[in-house]
Amino acid sequence: MLDKLKAPTPMRIEFSTDEFKVALATSVVVFGFDGENLKILVANKIGQPFEGDSIIPSSIVRIEEDPAYVAKELLTRITGRNDGMLEKLNGFAEPFRNPVGRVVNIAYYCTIRLDETSENNLRKEGYLWVNAHEVPRLAYDHNKILEYAKERLKRRVKGRPIGFNLLPAEFTLNNIQKLYECALGKEFDKRNFRRKLLKSQLLIETERFVRSSERAKRPSRLYMFNEKEYRTLSLKGYDFIYQ
Repeated sequence: MLDKLKAPTPMRIEFSTDEFKVALATSVVVFGFDGENLKILVANKIGQPFEGDSIIPSSIVRIEEDPAYVAKELLTRITGRNDGMLEKLNGFAEPFRNPVGRVVNIAYYCTIRLDETSENNLRKEGYLWVNAHEVPRLAYDHNKILEYAKERLKRRVKGRPIGFNLLPAEFTLNNIQKLYECALGKEFDKRNFRRKLLKSQLLIETERFVRSSERAKRPSRLYMFNEKEYRTLSLKGYDFIYQ
């Protein structure tokens, strides 16, 4: 006969008043794409510590607040929009990540559609878009948070279509290939990438064309996402193998 399962040992968990002296914050890694480069939004730190250094947009989370709500409000306040994809990353809780005291950071990342107006507005507010591979040294452990976000984005790109939040409503095949190359940090064979992308039924051809540069020999066709197929693949996923 099987031995009877033993009852679990009782476990007492009690917090002292001193153990509640921990602050909570949230940071949001904001990814944008300008058609050529994957970009990260950075802010200028005001006040000590690290005054004048670059940081990821961040906010204090008050005792009665939900970190997800604060992160969403932060994103809306910065960008003036609430249509970005927001996803939780991780908690960052190293004891000395903030020299002032113990602060646990619940970090998120999001992807937003970047255009000239949003770039200009954010620049006026003191924010700066920097290329994802040219991010300066950030205060606190924000470079670590950023690298975590980049790895998460890379995994999402391999298993879910992401262009809907990063590309304009109409785009060229070169735009979408460049986006995937930036996100994954690798180059794809143009012919093979485009053949498999068009076979996926994610895209709809338009009758409009655009000249990508003055040196382009001929204009490029504009495409848009097949929204129904896009939503389906966003839910069930797929294996991103274009090379």
